[in-house]
Amino acid sequence: MSHRSRFRKLFPWSFVVLESLLSVGCSPVAKTSASSPPPPPIVETVEIHAADVPIYSEFAAQTFARNRVEVRGRTNGYIDQWLFKPGDHVAAGQALYTLDLRPYRAAVEEAAGNVKQTEADVSFAQQQVALAQAEANLAVAEASMTKAKQDYERLKPLVEQDAAPKQDLDTATSVLHAAEANVRAFKANVDQTRLTTSTQIQSTQGKLQAQRGALETAQLNLQYGTINAPISGVISDTRVPVGGRVDANAAEPLATIVPLDPMWVRIQITETQYLAYTKRREDSRAPLELLLADGSTYPQAGHLDSILNQVDPRTGTLEVQARFPNPEGKLLPGQFGRVRFRTDIRKGALVVPQRAVQQVQNIQTVFTVGPNNTVEAHAVKTGEKVGDDWIIEQGLQSGDKVIVEGQLRIGPGAPVNAKPYTGERKSGA
Repeated sequence: MSHRSRFRKLFPWSFVVLESLLSVGCSPVAKTSASSPPPPPIVETVEIHAADVPIYSEFAAQTFARNRVEVRGRTNGYIDQWLFKPGDHVAAGQALYTLDLRPYRAAVEEAAGNVKQTEADVSFAQQQVALAQAEANLAVAEASMTKAKQDYERLKPLVEQDAAPKQDLDTATSVLHAAEANVRAFKANVDQTRLTTSTQIQSTQGKLQAQRGALETAQLNLQYGTINAPISGVISDTRVPVGGRVDANAAEPLATIVPLDPMWVRIQITETQYLAYTKRREDSRAPLELLLADGSTYPQAGHLDSILNQVDPRTGTLEVQARFPNPEGKLLPGQFGRVRFRTDIRKGALVVPQRAVQQVQNIQTVFTVGPNNTVEAHAVKTGEKVGDDWIIEQGLQSGDKVIVEGQLRIGPGAPVNAKPYTGERKSGA
């Protein structure tokens, strides 16, 4: 038996398949199918029309806290308690640190005792006991002088009439002179005592006022022994642990508090963009989008708040500040991102999807579907980018059917089967 007969006997089905293939390949029907023209390729189009298109721009941005506050001690002492954890949200007035209060309480008690003692001294000085004694002595002296004067005036006419001895008149005269001297001395003493008492009262009252001030200072130091949060916000880690010394004049703060709601964002714009912005003040009311570092969009819309008053001569840019609500505290100071907002409105603009524009070197081309469903090529000039679209400055007209899908299978003059574009478009509005 030959090898051919043996192979046919072992694999009879293989010869059947081979003969079938040879018969199909040589049939006249196959030649007729190969010569049939292919159907026109399917393309997807959009019909463009002139419309007012808002222009959106993106700018590099960084978040910052406008009212960052340092926590500092107002008195010197040692920390006895630390009442917060780093990263906590603290409320204004909340206790953060407690110092060792024993020295401050002792100072308050000492100052209060000094005030009471000086108040007693003032009360005693105001009673003017010494002055009253001096005035009483003066009154006794004046009474003695009056009696001596009466004795002198009674004896003088009697001596002149030789009715009384002259020695009695001399004695009365001496007594009168002594009484007058005593009165003068006691008057001087009263004046001196009155001046001394007035000075003592004023001095003691001044001392009392100073000691009341010292008491108030001691009471304030006792209050400052509990260090409270000056504002609400998220607090940093402490820089002085329990047992550490707090110095009112320290260069470094104990901690810092950053308010997170709202969060502020710095944006740098060019001088040209600023001038365009000033012409369209209504854009300041347009909402802003914040694009985070991971590409996600922050859910809360922001608004422009303020424009700084000077262009940076080194960069030619101006700082704009925006405010974003941050109720959940997702934004933190120092984060980088991009802010997107409307900077202009193009009247009567034509826009096409970016994927419809073919570019070879510096030449941009757009295919359209013309009469009889044939392809036409248009050299175009694009303007601003708006979402997934380009603004067409020249080269197209309103009503043109622009090919968006299928450009790689066509050429100018080729017939096509046009259908509406079904893909998604991000307009940028």
